[in-house]
Amino acid sequence: MSAKPDKVFARDKEWEALTRFAEAEPGHGTLGVVSGRRRQGKTFLTSALVEQVGGFFFAANDDTETVALRRFGEALALHVGGGAGGFHLPSWDQAIRQLYQLVPRGLIVIDEFPYLSRASPGLPSLLQIALDPRGAAHGTAAKLLLCGSAMSAMGDLLAGNAPLRGRASLELVVKPFDYLTAARFWSCENDPKLAVLLYSVVGGTPAYRRQFVGDDVPGSAEEFDAWIVRTVLNPTVPLFREARYLLAEEAELRDPALYHSVLSAIAAGNNTRGGIAGYLGRPSTHIGHPLVVLEDSQLITREEDAFAPAKSTYRICEPLIAFYEGVMRRSWSLLEQGLAEHAWRLSAERFRSQVVGPRFEEICRDFTMRNAPELFGDLPGRVASGVVPDPAGRTRIQIDVAVLSAFEPKKVLSLGEAKWGKVMGLRHLQRLRRARDLLAVKGFDTGDAKLVCYGGAGFDEELREAAGADPRVLLVGLERLYGR
Repeated sequence: MSAKPDKVFARDKEWEALTRFAEAEPGHGTLGVVSGRRRQGKTFLTSALVEQVGGFFFAANDDTETVALRRFGEALALHVGGGAGGFHLPSWDQAIRQLYQLVPRGLIVIDEFPYLSRASPGLPSLLQIALDPRGAAHGTAAKLLLCGSAMSAMGDLLAGNAPLRGRASLELVVKPFDYLTAARFWSCENDPKLAVLLYSVVGGTPAYRRQFVGDDVPGSAEEFDAWIVRTVLNPTVPLFREARYLLAEEAELRDPALYHSVLSAIAAGNNTRGGIAGYLGRPSTHIGHPLVVLEDSQLITREEDAFAPAKSTYRICEPLIAFYEGVMRRSWSLLEQGLAEHAWRLSAERFRSQVVGPRFEEICRDFTMRNAPELFGDLPGRVASGVVPDPAGRTRIQIDVAVLSAFEPKKVLSLGEAKWGKVMGLRHLQRLRRARDLLAVKGFDTGDAKLVCYGGAGFDEELREAAGADPRVLLVGLERLYGR
């Protein structure tokens, strides 16, 4: 297997899957599909693979069919002849035949394939014919990789009755870095507070450090505010408008105002279908389509309640969009006037509660999923948030991190509360104890459930004493979340 180049950070599993596909020796042409949101490094990764193993790389643009065929013919001629000029390709049927004749072995990468299929809707069917036993790929050893960032379009390639369904031997999604890898990438793994703050804004998207802020990295959590003002909130820096571009690049989002409003509702904490509809002033039946489109585009995700799967909430997947909707959009006029410091002062509290708070909860759930066997002595079936109704108090108890057993769905391994900006005390533990008792009445097995406080600002002395006296109470701070 070809060694991963030093310039590729992390991505070990992705590199292994790609090289296994590229270096396999099948007796016929094969197909792979690589997808992932923009800026995750798909092009960087696949072009590095082509450099390593050899092959043909074509980057599609948003062109008409005629222009795309002309560019494809020029790229193919350059690949096989190394000179200027190009093949005359009047149709994609002829282009595909020419491709497999001239590149009968090795790797073929077509990047941003949705641009081509949007201009030429019949292209997937032509590729299906080429990959069939009597098609142009028959008798070759070429490996074709179709790559793309339009998640809904890439998802449709292999779904349902799509022409290419069942043809792919590789289906790889290049995801953002997880919170631990992102901390290493931003060189802040030794400063967990800074790591959380950065992850709440730029998430795990590699391009946001290199191309978009020019490797401008805050040196400590104390420098974060100044960094935000001079980069993300600065109209002269590319990251400033990136969230808007992310939405504009999704072809299915034809009504930007509506989709921004839905995202704004979720960012403000209205994360149920009814809550979103109320925020927009529309009947809940009218927002089903935009929610489905946003979910298919992987801009939001729907998460079932840990204790009532019929109930669900929505969460914004891309941190930069959550930051834009929660902070930037409300202060846009100030920001465009260059008043970033003023806008940031006005947004500081909203940033902590609506942006960092939910992202910190997500980090805690990620940590728990990774470490559940060690923490609870059992494999987790689900790690999710949930709500426990408290009839006596006429209220509801929010559980940020609920862990249920993989083997007994009604067995609760842990109940957890996560607080970013507040020192946690006994009242948080008492709320978890109350939730545990209420779940037991509902038929859940809570006998061995551990109660976990996840604290971004630490724990008071009373809570520390309670945890020291009861092995079923755990305290997880920033240092432990980041393995320090």
